[in-house]
Amino acid sequence: MIGQGLEVVGVAKWDPVSKVGISSRGLFIPADLKKAGPIARILNEVRPDLVFHLAAQAHVPTSWADPAGTIVDNILFELNVLEGILKAGLDCPVLIPGSNEEYGYIRPDELPVREDHPLRPTNPYAVSKVAQDMLAYQYSVAWGLKCIRIRAFNHTGPGQAPSYVVPSLAKQVAEAEAGLSRPEVRVGNLEVQRDFTDVRDVVRAYYLALLRCEPGEVYNLGSGRAVSISQVLNTFLAQSRIPLQVVREEARLRSWDTPVSVCDATRFRSTTGWTPEIPLEQTLADVLEYWRQEVSRRRTSGKPDSRKKR
Repeated sequence: MIGQGLEVVGVAKWDPVSKVGISSRGLFIPADLKKAGPIARILNEVRPDLVFHLAAQAHVPTSWADPAGTIVDNILFELNVLEGILKAGLDCPVLIPGSNEEYGYIRPDELPVREDHPLRPTNPYAVSKVAQDMLAYQYSVAWGLKCIRIRAFNHTGPGQAPSYVVPSLAKQVAEAEAGLSRPEVRVGNLEVQRDFTDVRDVVRAYYLALLRCEPGEVYNLGSGRAVSISQVLNTFLAQSRIPLQVVREEARLRSWDTPVSVCDATRFRSTTGWTPEIPLEQTLADVLEYWRQEVSRRRTSGKPDSRKKR
């Protein structure tokens, strides 16, 4: 978006590791989204034309460890943003990204998933996203806010935290290549199939959503193609510079995993004209190269990977 000439203002908790600040990438304002006052003041001062509400605890295993924190924080983050928009008297569209996790249990005869599919959340994170989704709808109906509800299916790309499956696999390959770990990749359930889209295509879709989608309505976002984690792993193994052994770990398995999740994004595509441009094969190659560079940088600096889950 910065490359398109837009002025970007980011609001999040201050992260001293990333050292984000005022730079050519935009303006960063440190603030706790759990506190309504500062968020309302920022919105009133900045008076944005578009709002992308991307703050959330988005890691499913973490939601099992801290269900209360995940549900309360994710609802409160959004509530404070919506209330701040109301108090500032803003008339801007606001993106509320949901998740394919909202659909939860999906039978084989219900694929691909449409927006009218029943919501059957199977983990605390999914419950929090259903609540965010419904909160956005309520503020659209009750207050006339221009909330655009997007149920995004899995997306990945360079820079994603290694707590997620694709970067986790790529990081393990890169570390093994560099001799920092044993020549193996530790995995969980390889049989589940997911609808992956490159995060760079998703960012472009989010922007189009605010420009063209109908406030209050909900839209699925995804590639429309199901790929197994086994296929992702095999792609990385084929790209690896050394032979690697695959080791299955029980600790990486979830108590419940939807076997197949793939979306019908017809409504979003027909509304915005969006189509994904980056093939999954390119995404995976870019993710692996990113982690090769990260591992090399860490070896040179002598610093461990200190980034937190996000």
